[in-house]
Amino acid sequence: METMIYNLLEKCRSYRRFNAEKKIKRDELVELVNSARVTASAANRQVLRYALFTDTAECDSIFSTLKFAGYLTDWKGPAVAERPVAYIVIASEGELSTTAAIDLGIAAEAITLTASERGIGSCMFLSFGREDIAALIPDAKMIPRMVIALGYPTETVRLTDVTDGDIKYYRNEKDEHIVPKRTLDELIIN
Repeated sequence: METMIYNLLEKCRSYRRFNAEKKIKRDELVELVNSARVTASAANRQVLRYALFTDTAECDSIFSTLKFAGYLTDWKGPAVAERPVAYIVIASEGELSTTAAIDLGIAAEAITLTASERGIGSCMFLSFGREDIAALIPDAKMIPRMVIALGYPTETVRLTDVTDGDIKYYRNEKDEHIVPKRTLDELIIN
């Protein structure tokens, strides 16, 4: 099953520790959004908008609102030297319809896959301070739906099969981030 897209999907993980010294330029974020721009959109409505952040002060403001790694209850989040260096906030107006929610997932996956292909790690957040993030977006009609944190990863993330029904990710004795995935036999129901 080894294909280029499969290998990229395996590599595209949720990273939570980055090299804060290695910056990402705004132009690079624009290229990531361009990947989302060309993806499918329900009825071609293209309702999503993107706010790009590379400024250190704005990134610090965003970071302070994020809820990191819920399963790692003893971990307070990345140290200052391991924080993301850029963010893409995906936003839209009004209520989030079912089709717009699907568009959100497609766009986020396009962004994170493109980032991964370029050696940039990412982590998608749905748990964040919505009002604080909304205050950073110049268009007051836009409601933040997702925050994508970006940076060059400094941690190892490995996949393993779920063995005891427990899908919770964890850190092993080598401080690697381990992500259990259900087996194909469990996923395919016919």
